[in-house]
Amino acid sequence: MLENSQLSNIIAISSVTVSISFLIYFAVKTLITSNLFQKGVNLFQAKDYAGAEAAFRQVIAINSTNDVVRLLLGDLLNHQGKIEEAKEVFNDVITRSPKNPDAYLRLANIQLLQDGKAEALQNLQTSKALFQKQRQPQKAATIEKIIKDIGNR
Repeated sequence: MLENSQLSNIIAISSVTVSISFLIYFAVKTLITSNLFQKGVNLFQAKDYAGAEAAFRQVIAINSTNDVVRLLLGDLLNHQGKIEEAKEVFNDVITRSPKNPDAYLRLANIQLLQDGKAEALQNLQTSKALFQKQRQPQKAATIEKIIKDIGNR
């Protein structure tokens, strides 16, 4: 009976220790990711695009599912004139999160600059529809105005 009690205590202590270890690991990972993200944003605002790109890529390496960082990386690449890379990033976000209206909007912006009017209009329509589904009527209305302006050109 005493041996069963000791075994139960060892199992309980081991379970708690493993759980605490996981919590510490994820807390540290989150803190590192948060600090790198903030560093990237600060560098982007300071127009240190190379430094911001490195920071954002580190965040993606740690947390590959963060679409916000991917969108910022695409914006950054666009600012650097790396248009094809930016398009790849936005297309990747669309593939990973097809309900992300910002990715369609940013891709449409690049397509408009590259005279891809038909593709841009299609992405703008998708973005508008997604904003409407997400109950963001102001953004949807703004995109509708952009679509009309493009149609009048």
